[in-house]
Amino acid sequence: MSLHVQKLDLQKANISGSRWQEVNAEELEIDNVSLAKTKVNNANMKSMLLNDVNLEQVEISNTNLSRAQIKHANFSHAVIDHVHLFGTEFRNAVLPEEGAPNFNENGEYKPVSFDHCNLAKGQIKNCNLSNMEIIDCDISGLMINGILIEDLIRKQEK
Repeated sequence: MSLHVQKLDLQKANISGSRWQEVNAEELEIDNVSLAKTKVNNANMKSMLLNDVNLEQVEISNTNLSRAQIKHANFSHAVIDHVHLFGTEFRNAVLPEEGAPNFNENGEYKPVSFDHCNLAKGQIKNCNLSNMEIIDCDISGLMINGILIEDLIRKQEK
């Protein structure tokens, strides 16, 4: 593919409806730009940095997010479906605090749920699991603070 090399310095320009095909656009700086309803297909965005970006209602599919980092994000009502999570870490995931846009003073939030997930050999550390329900799950080998839950259930049944 022979490319026409041209550096563009667009400021206060409306390029809505434009199409880019077979374009090399590496190391762009995009600042204070609306990309609402933009479609990106078959793109290499490796090592891309997104900061102070509104991704509300974004749909990401058929995507490699290996080693991606998502920090200080509002994931309320997000749906994560058919993903590989081995080695994935969730840290400091909290409910909104007072002053946050989604804060509910009654503490009434839609519950976080894991449905049809394989969390075998996972770890949950220093987490608030109050009022958590475990429904129709294989709990063989499940331990809480070194105590095998199957043993507790057997003791309770006697």
